[in-house]
Amino acid sequence: MLPTSRRRYRARSAGHRRNSTKNDPQTPREYLRALKAERRRALQILRRQIKAAAPTAQECLSYGIPGFRLNGKLLVSYGAATKHCAFYPGSVVQEFTEELKGYDTSGRGTIRFSPEKPLGAALVRKIVKARIAQQTKAKPD
Repeated sequence: MLPTSRRRYRARSAGHRRNSTKNDPQTPREYLRALKAERRRALQILRRQIKAAAPTAQECLSYGIPGFRLNGKLLVSYGAATKHCAFYPGSVVQEFTEELKGYDTSGRGTIRFSPEKPLGAALVRKIVKARIAQQTKAKPD
């Protein structure tokens, strides 16, 4: 038998590797269907805006939330929590501090917004285009 401290560590670390269950959403549509109406509407609008800005990106589910992949790499994600919706474009958020003044950007690469005050279409387009440029930028050898 392991010492008590190791048993506790093992129990805690095992909780981080959550196995998916049959109730977990398997598609972005299933994820959205499970949300309350106000958050679902806000995220459906965001989803359409992302699709319009990145028409060749493919939808996916990554880490249990919907997102888009471009050339096999995660481009952006979006999701909902109890009190807010969120858009996850990554570090490119830092380039838009002025435009995002009315939103919570305290998380790294995260923009939190309420369903009543969604992100504007023009802003989403600019952020997605900047993220595409960031992702496809050639890396020096």
